[in-house]
Amino acid sequence: YPGSVEEARHSAAEARRSLRGCATDLSAAEAAVREASDVLVRHANSTRYEQVRTPARQQIRELPASALPEHAQKWADAFAPRLRVLTDELAQLERNRDSIVDRLRGLVESALATLRSAQRLSRLPEGLGEWSGQEFLRIRFEEPDQATLTERLGVVVDEATRAAVKKNSDMRRDGMSLLLRGVGAGLEPKGVAVEILKPDAVLRAERVPVGQMGDVFSGGQLLTAAIALYCTMAALRSNDRGRDKHRHAGTLFLDNPIGRANATYLLELQRAVSDALGVQLLYTTGLFDTTALAEFPLVIRLRNDADLRAGLKYISVEEHLRPGLPQQAPAGEGESVHSEITATRMFKRPAPTAP
Repeated sequence: YPGSVEEARHSAAEARRSLRGCATDLSAAEAAVREASDVLVRHANSTRYEQVRTPARQQIRELPASALPEHAQKWADAFAPRLRVLTDELAQLERNRDSIVDRLRGLVESALATLRSAQRLSRLPEGLGEWSGQEFLRIRFEEPDQATLTERLGVVVDEATRAAVKKNSDMRRDGMSLLLRGVGAGLEPKGVAVEILKPDAVLRAERVPVGQMGDVFSGGQLLTAAIALYCTMAALRSNDRGRDKHRHAGTLFLDNPIGRANATYLLELQRAVSDALGVQLLYTTGLFDTTALAEFPLVIRLRNDADLRAGLKYISVEEHLRPGLPQQAPAGEGESVHSEITATRMFKRPAPTAP
């Protein structure tokens, strides 16, 4: 040693300290390599990758842990291009997911607007006592802000996607069920509260939750509520089609409703609601209830004829009305008749009285 004894002792002590530090670093590095190898093996053995059949996965699972570091660089170089491709695909999937969530959010917001319109369009006309000007439907819910709604709809889309990729699952998704789930998720945790006016003889402004209608309403009241709901939906459909100023929202044929709802106040209420919402009601009944029939401005009497050969039944106008109907031209005279009106009758609405 070229230096002095003291310098040699000092240099030896520094070398021993450096050796101990390097030994500690080596132990830590070996422990980190073993931990990384264990993580890699566990990752390769995960049930998420049972369907992956790449040779690298098989090697990672079968090689001893001490041999894994030797192949690490080779695997890293082989996986780098695939990593870039998967990263791009995941980014594309994320953009598609955001697009789906954004589209679903628009549909959910439109559905919530429809609920608000349904309540607005169910407003009743004047002249119905306490019901005058009341909304037949009352729909209450807390509308979420846009950020919260987007987050909740993202969960709905993710759940639908996970359900679709399950084994033996139908890949087709039903749009209406997804929309309903989106509306339900957007209105969590309280959801929607719907109340409806209860029809009674004095038309009290008493509201009942729709879930209790079957327990509280009588048969005639249930039928009247159903007719009012149909008229509301018909007016809503007409409004959605840009025909909110159009008075005619459709026609509803009723099969013998008088058998269940023959009370005068129920018939008056049905006609008042349908008139306010622009729906034409056509009642059919075989009952001869003069009190109920007196509520209608126009009654056409028909009879049921049976075809004995074919076993079919036809509704025909009463015989005493037939002489006043146009007669079909005999064969060979004039043009052939392709259709024939067998019953006509006109009802003129009375002019409103001046106040």
